[in-house]
Parts: sequence; structure tokens; C-alpha cells
Amino acid sequence: MRAHHISSTQKLYRSVNTTTRHRSNNPGAQYRWKRNAKKLSHELLPQRESMHGKQSRGRDYTPLFHFLLKQTGLPWDKVFSEASARLDTTDPVFWLVALHEHQRRDLVCIGESSFYPGLFVDENGLLQQVDPAITGKDVEVTCRCCTHTFIGVPV
Repeated sequence: MRAHHISSTQKLYRSVNTTTRHRSNNPGAQYRWKRNAKKLSHELLPQRESMHGKQSRGRDYTPLFHFLLKQTGLPWDKVFSEASARLDTTDPVFWLVALHEHQRRDLVCIGESSFYPGLFVDENGLLQQVDPAITGKDVEVTCRCCTHTFIGVPV
């Protein structure tokens, strides 16, 4: 079995097909209700408005999470710089990495059933794992119909 190596120019996310069966593409129809609910005078309304949403759908950031976990112990500034250069948005970085003590979590759930160890930036500016002793055994399986994973390995 060959090990997968992520090159430093490869993106840290993948596009996901959101039109497949059993996959909600989160249609987000709220705009059509907002558009007609405006009570402003006719002169103040813009002539045309974009109907495109502000959500980014169809992204899988699993490669980012694996990248961040492999970077523990390294300077945060370098890790963040490389990650942000290879991402479309930096928001998913902070799903796993806590910059403040009150944000730290031992175990982070991404989506409905994918779990990763929480990370934080220590006082020396290094990326660290919140609880290095955490394992897949610490994942609480809430339902039997879903496949729960810890760092991509089924629990």
C-alpha cells in the first residue's frame, strides 16, 4: 500500500458532488423570501440584485485536517501561512485550531460523525494537540445508523 503524500502546492480541500442521492446540497432558499419582503421605498431598492448565495457548498476539508494534525509541534505562523495559501477560505482551519483557551476542545466533531483531536496554539506559538492521549475510544457513538470516524478511521 502506497502512502499518500500531499505536495505543498496541492489544495487542502476537495470538491464534493452535492447532487448525489442521500446528499443534501443545502439549497438555502432564504433569499427568495428576503427579496420580496423588503419594505423600502421603490427608489431605494437596487435595480438588480445578485441571486447567488454567500455559502460555499460542496467542499471536503479532510486533507486540511490531516495536514494540521501532522504539523503539531511546528510554529503556528508557518503552518497557517502554508495552509491559507492552499485553501479557498481560512475558516475551516479554526474548526480544529483554537487560538484562545476558552475555545479549546479535546475532541472536535466536523459534520455529523467525523471526529478529530482538538488543536491549539501554545504560549510559544507552536501548534499543539489539546489532549495527546485522546483516541477513537473517546468518541461517543450517538446513533448506530451513522458511521462515526476518528481521524478518518471508523469507530
